[in-house]
Amino acid sequence: MPTYNEADNLPALAAALFALPGLTVLVVDDNSPDGTGQMADALASQYPARLSVLHRTGKGGLGTAYIEGFSRAIQAGANTIVQMDADFSHSPDYIPSMIDRLADYDVVVGSRYVAGGKLDEHWEWGRYLLSWFANSLYTRALLNLRTRDSTAGFKVWRRETLLGIGLDRVRSNGYIFQVEMAYLAEKLGYRVLEIPIYFEDRRIGQSKMTVPIKLEAALRTWQVRARHGRLTPKDRRAF
Repeated sequence: MPTYNEADNLPALAAALFALPGLTVLVVDDNSPDGTGQMADALASQYPARLSVLHRTGKGGLGTAYIEGFSRAIQAGANTIVQMDADFSHSPDYIPSMIDRLADYDVVVGSRYVAGGKLDEHWEWGRYLLSWFANSLYTRALLNLRTRDSTAGFKVWRRETLLGIGLDRVRSNGYIFQVEMAYLAEKLGYRVLEIPIYFEDRRIGQSKMTVPIKLEAALRTWQVRARHGRLTPKDRRAF
C-alpha cells in the first residue's frame, strides 16, 4: 500500500485490514510531510506481526513504490499480494472474494468498468468522462487490451505471476504504471479476472491525480506498446 500524505486515513484503513484474517500490511511511504510515515511506525509498533513500513527518502513515484513493495513481499515469502490505495477508494471488504477467485486466475482486478462496477456518484462529469475514455476507449484500442479497467489500482496477484512478468521489465513510474502491468499480464498470457467494485471517492484529503498526470499517461501509453508489443507467453521469466 503506497502512501503519500495519508495520515488521516491510515489508522482506520489499517483497522479494517486487520479485521480480515491472515493479512499482513506493508506501507510504502514516500517521506510524507503530513507524518504518514510516523503514523505507520506507531501502528507497526502496536501491531508488529501485522504491519511493517518501508520508508523512502522522497516522493519517488507510484510505480517504483509498488515495485519495491512487491519485491519486499516476495522476499518475505508472500504467495498472494494485494495492491490497493490508502484512501478508502478500494474497500477492504472485497479482498476475501478477490483472493478466493485467485484459485482459478493469475491476477484478479477490482474493476469499475465491468457489469456491476460503479463509480462514486459525487464524481464530476468531466472527471468521469476522462476516466471512461482513458480506460474503455483509448488504452484498450491502442494496446488491444481485454481488461476494461486498465488503470485499476486494486488487484490481487499470485506470487508466480509477478515473478513471471519480471518486475525489472516495468519502466513506468506514474499513473501509467497500472496500464503497463495490465498490458504485461495480457501479453504474457496470464489469466485475468475483473470483478465489479464500487469505487468510492476518497474520504479525506485531496486526490494526487491531476490533468497533466493523466495527459502524460496518455502519451506514455505509446511507449508501453513499443516496449512490450512483441512479447508472448514464451517470454515469461523463469523462476
